[in-house]
Amino acid sequence: MSGETLQVYFLGTAGALPTPNKNPSCFLIRRGSDTILFDCGEGSQQQMMRARTGFTVDAVFITHWHADHYLGLPGLVQTMSFMGRKEPLMLYGPKWIDEFTENLEGISKTKLGFKIIPNEIRENSVIPFDGYTVRAFSSKHAMPCLGYILAEDERPGRFDREQAISLGIRPGPLFGKLQRGDSIKIERDGKEIAIHPSDVMGPPRPGRKIVYTGDTRPDCDDWIKYGEGADLLIHDSTYDDSEKERAIEVFHSTAGEAGEIAFKINAQRLALVHISSRYTNMTNHIRDAGKQYRSEIIAPEDLDMIEIPFRG
Repeated sequence: MSGETLQVYFLGTAGALPTPNKNPSCFLIRRGSDTILFDCGEGSQQQMMRARTGFTVDAVFITHWHADHYLGLPGLVQTMSFMGRKEPLMLYGPKWIDEFTENLEGISKTKLGFKIIPNEIRENSVIPFDGYTVRAFSSKHAMPCLGYILAEDERPGRFDREQAISLGIRPGPLFGKLQRGDSIKIERDGKEIAIHPSDVMGPPRPGRKIVYTGDTRPDCDDWIKYGEGADLLIHDSTYDDSEKERAIEVFHSTAGEAGEIAFKINAQRLALVHISSRYTNMTNHIRDAGKQYRSEIIAPEDLDMIEIPFRG
């Protein structure tokens, strides 16, 4: 796992309405050979073409059933079918996902070449993948809405080469066995000695973690323990702080509120997304988010990609 890439493509960072430069919500995460979409707003497949991500998507997670978060799916699945996809597409989301999938398949007058498998998930549902999980949490919006946490499994601790040699282990294949978590036996002073990974490995190191809130008011009490220390927090920042009353009225967040949450969960980086079409630049958003949060703040443009490095 230690060599797996973790990349985030910001394919759609607009609010409910697209703009000439921003598409509705869509975030593609590539972890190793896996590709996962979080929301799929209008025009997402064109954004995938522009970003050259390809269409080999392993799963789609929808936060809620406002149209700016799912209208790209009908076109995307048709393109996948046209290109010969045979593997089932796993689709995850809150209640009504079965009805949505039935309607999605029903609007096509030609049979798709693959199955769409709907999976209704709830707060604290955990979907396992190879080397990581996606956990759902409840966002605070005008309809049932989920946020998601992609969290890698713990990584092994660092291998202490000098300690291994001092125990009588010769450099070579036995080092690799211990690093993979296997115990070994060696002969020392005429006796067979068992060496365990804990004898030569440091404490486990955390994997990387990405939090995507979906549309929400700034309320992380239910998921803070799972989001703590996130490498990247992608947070609803529909308005700057001057529009806080409006944000409360329509169940969205301001950039300053997103900064407060980033500070609260000790996130390493904050991305401000779902930006209202009324704004032509992000100067005030970044200023407001930085009132309390002092780490890196980004206001990504559509098609930006960032890579999440390992820590430690």
